[in-house]
This record gives sequence, C-alpha cells and structure tokens, in this order.
Amino acid sequence: MEKSVASVWRVVVSVALFSVLAIVAISCAGDDGDGDKSESLVIYSGRSESLIAPLIADFEEVTGAKVEVNYGSTGPLAATLLEEGDNSPADIFFAQDPGGLGAVDSLLSTLSDDILSSVPDWAQDPESKWVGTSGRARTVVYNTDMLTEADLPDSIEDFAKPEWKGRIGWAPTNGSLHAMITAMRQEWGEDRTKVWLEGIVANQPKIYAKNTPTVAAAGAGEIEVGFVNHYYLHRFIAEEGESFAARNYYTRAADPGSVVLVAGVGLLEESDNKDLAEQFIKFLLSASGQQFFASQTYEFPLNESAKPNNLLPALEDITKPSIDLGDLIDLEGTQDLLREVGALP
Repeated sequence: MEKSVASVWRVVVSVALFSVLAIVAISCAGDDGDGDKSESLVIYSGRSESLIAPLIADFEEVTGAKVEVNYGSTGPLAATLLEEGDNSPADIFFAQDPGGLGAVDSLLSTLSDDILSSVPDWAQDPESKWVGTSGRARTVVYNTDMLTEADLPDSIEDFAKPEWKGRIGWAPTNGSLHAMITAMRQEWGEDRTKVWLEGIVANQPKIYAKNTPTVAAAGAGEIEVGFVNHYYLHRFIAEEGESFAARNYYTRAADPGSVVLVAGVGLLEESDNKDLAEQFIKFLLSASGQQFFASQTYEFPLNESAKPNNLLPALEDITKPSIDLGDLIDLEGTQDLLREVGALP
C-alpha cells in the first residue's frame, strides 16, 4: 500500500535530504580523530519497519553510517532497555508514544537546545529527555454508508451508552489505545475511566489485533465505528480511492477521544555514538524529514518549516484536551485497568 507513495517521496525530496545531511555530516567530521573508522548507530524502534525504513536508508546513504534497527512494540522494547540498563547497545529509542519514552527516562540523555527548539513545547519532554517527531491524533473511524458525522456524539464518553452495543470495534492490545486510556485517567480520573471501559466492554465491541484491521472493518461495514489513530484511514483511501466507505471523526468535545499523541525519540545516556545519534535526531526534525511524515505516513509534522498534508485538518482545529504528554507514562496502570474490566486477559 505504501510503495508507490514512498517512491514518489524519495524522488521529490532526495536532493533536499542530501543537502541537510551533508551539512550535518561535515559539521561533525572533525569531531573524531578516528575518521577512517566506520560508524554505526543502533536504534530500538517501536515504529514499524514499513514506516521508517525509507528514512533510515536515506540517512545511511548520505552519511555513510551503518544503522542497525531492532524493531518491536514500544512497550516490550522499553522493558528490554530497562533490563539492559547501562549495558544496552542502543543509541536511540524511537517510540510510538510518550509513555514508552517516559518509562525509560532515567536512561536518557538531556537533549540539546537546538534539537528541542525544532518542535513546540507541548511535543517534548518537560525534562528535555525526549522530543516528538510527528503528531498522531486519536479519532473515531466510521462507516459512511451506515452513519453520518451528525449521528456521532460530541464525546467519546458517549460510546459507552447502550445504544452503541454491537456497533463498535477496537484493538484492546494496541499501544496507542493504551496511551489514549492513560490520557483518560489523567483527564477524568480512575473511576470515570473505569466506568467508560465497563460500558465499552458491555457493548460487546468486536476485537481486532491492531488499527489496520479495525479501519478495514469500518470500511467493509463489519462495524459502524472504531477507535484508531487518524492516519490509517488515509492509507486505505490512497490505495482504494475515495470510494472507501469510511472517514475519520474528531470528537467535538475537548476530551481524550481526540488527544494528539506524538511518536518520539530519546538518546541513551550510555550511547557510544552520541554525535551520530544527534545527527539522526536532527535529520528527523529537519524540514525534509518532517515532510516525509506529512506526505508518506499522513502524520502531523511538528517542525513548522514542513508543509502539513492538505488531507488533514489543521492541528489547531482539532478540539483536544490539555494534557501534558510527559504525564502519560503509567501504561502498566492502564493495562491493569483493562484487565480489571475484562478487556485484556
């Protein structure tokens, strides 16, 4: 689904990427007297290979550095980092959500001001240990043959009402859903969040492994609504056309149903390749790197120098809660709550 988009993107921005990375590479060339030694960068990535492999390939091509990537889910990778501690081979942790980064903040190095200044304050760690690379809004995907936007409630809280029984789909093991529920716990408190979850479970939602099959089910009419990240829908439309029978709905109430999360990166304090790791982070936050996220993955760029995708609403037009992303670290508590209400085994 993504190959044609990726190839177009590479043609359009390859020259710009070369310029950005060449400047950064030259600036660091004199920092190490062992200039003929091949550098390597180790990344633990909670973002999937299909999403970020093209970026990493461009970074390798222009810098000449070798990049080794350990792909996996953000939560288990964070657990691995904590287990490895100071002996971890990782230089960079690329996480799909702030919770994973917050879980390992004791292992992360303080980032430089020139990195932090590339994104708005809300999209970075208050303690300067991680920085967002792209924005990812939570949304309700709905089947357009069965519903109109006017049929949908203002708040995600209302989907717990009995009239939605048998009409909902979700992915209860998905990390982004866990991040949204963690935001609910921050915004609503434990009791109100538990009541919502109990209502959703009572409504007998159809269960999917992740976001992609949830959106597919909405388009096929297997479900009327699903709780997903915004960008999955746009991949289906890019592949199947405007006739794909689903669209996104951003809840009108300022509640966690439309919370904007970030994927982000942190630099390991014990990294042996901090200069190269900083090069990689700056590359992700450059105008060209940000344009990759906007054009290929349909995410929200965080550096204002990049042009947002015109298929998406402006970030400021999404009615979202005022939540400090640095507080979304208690994913374990969220998973415990999901088990308590019977949503997880």
